[in-house]
Amino acid sequence: MKINRIKSISTLVACGIASSAYAVDDVPGKQWQFDVALDGKPIGSHTFELQHDGSKQVLTTEASFDVKFLFVTAFRYRHQNTEIWNDGCLMSIDASTDSNGKQLEVRGAIGDRSFDLLSDDGSATLPGCVQTFAYWNPAILESQKLLNSQTGAYEDVTVTLEGREQVPVAGEPVDALRYRLSAAAGDITLWYSAEDNTWVGLEAPAKGGRKIRYQAVVVPGRDASQQLIARSD
Repeated sequence: MKINRIKSISTLVACGIASSAYAVDDVPGKQWQFDVALDGKPIGSHTFELQHDGSKQVLTTEASFDVKFLFVTAFRYRHQNTEIWNDGCLMSIDASTDSNGKQLEVRGAIGDRSFDLLSDDGSATLPGCVQTFAYWNPAILESQKLLNSQTGAYEDVTVTLEGREQVPVAGEPVDALRYRLSAAAGDITLWYSAEDNTWVGLEAPAKGGRKIRYQAVVVPGRDASQQLIARSD
């Protein structure tokens, strides 16, 4: 029974991703690109690309981090994920992570009235409308539970609006709202443009009391190349 369940989830995810890959419509996509630093030192990048497939949204994301010590890579992290969304709910997820040699897989798809999930911790049945830690989607700020695409854990979260401040985006200051998202791993700070609610920054805890910071290079409607063109005109 468990084998059939796993095959069913894998088939649903594969079919959903395949159909979306060839049916994305002409609605302009959105892209986020962040330079990532650990305690102020560059370690890599994280990109997000959002495309439309009719009423659905297809998100692909890729992260690549290398933490070096004395010119030797002490920690290596790679993450790839494809998610399909419809009406604010996750339809399917296919995520793989290499966390310093530890391989993690998270796959899932919507069923009749529930979301069927498979991860390294086993299978789980979640509510019909699930959201991941999809920072690109400001609707998650209203959520009380979010799915961790790396571990498959369905975590309790709380979100608090902390204030308003300026953050750099593509080399220019942007007026932003700062939120604190409290989750199992600690408090995550998120910034969203006060003008249009676009995600523009992140700071999260790392082991040993360290901090990971996402510096926006490209966000929808704003990127470094556009800034250079604007200054030259």
